Order: sequence, then structure tokens, then C-alpha cells
Amino acid sequence: MFAGRYEYSIDDKSRVSIPAKFREALSQSADSRLILTNLDGCIAAYPYQEWLNIQDKVSTPSPMRKETRAFLRYFYSGATECSLDKLGRVLIPQTLKTDAHIQKNVVIIGVGKKIEVWAKEKWEELVRLATADPDQIADIVSELGL
Repeated sequence: MFAGRYEYSIDDKSRVSIPAKFREALSQSADSRLILTNLDGCIAAYPYQEWLNIQDKVSTPSPMRKETRAFLRYFYSGATECSLDKLGRVLIPQTLKTDAHIQKNVVIIGVGKKIEVWAKEKWEELVRLATADPDQIADIVSELGL
């Protein structure tokens, strides 16, 4: 499980460090590769085994809505397999950076079974929206059973 928030900068070669806490969790897996892809305005990084689980869930023979097929095309088109280098960094492809509006400063968060990489400005806006209405927060907390 991944949780926490960390701020980093992408270097001139488009590499970003993965937080040590996340690297430790990845190292406990038999396969420490990550699959990076587009998701919800950020870059989602899935441990390889979790990516295989996602593929199993969405590869269904039943017909899908047109919008679902379009999303899956977008989601899979950005998928890039990455390994951490000796310093715990991953190379972020330019196409993913562009789609997520990432330039230099990023916020890396743990979201359960995946890691998300956000442009710092987009993350700050998301936090503002998510915390703007205390009543809505109370409803969400109740809905989640927390």
C-alpha cells in the first residue's frame, strides 16, 4: 500500500526520484517494475503485478460502451514500463509529462495500490477543491465509513 505526499523536481533528463518509502514497498514485490500511464490529469504509476490485475479486470469479452473503449485506448496508449535506476529514479516520457501538464515541480502521492505524479500547481488546485466545503468532506468521510 502506498500513502503519503512528497514534493520533487524532475531533472533535465526527465527523471524523478521515487520516495524511499515507496521504493521500499516496491522492493518487497517479486517484480519492482512500474507501469506509468495517463489517468485523471496526472501520471499513474502501477506496480507491475497491479497492472496485470487491472488488465485482467478490463479484458472482458462483453461489449463496452463507446466512452469506455475510448478511455481504455487513452489509458493503454500512455502505458510505459519503467524500472528504477540505481538512484531510485524513473524516466518520465514526454507524452505523459505533456498530458499531465508537468514541467518541473511535482507532487508524488501514494493512493493505495498506485502512485500518482501531479504537476504541483494542479495538485494544489485539487487540494483547494477537495477541502473547500467542510459539509461535503463530512459526507464523504461518512460515505467511506471513516
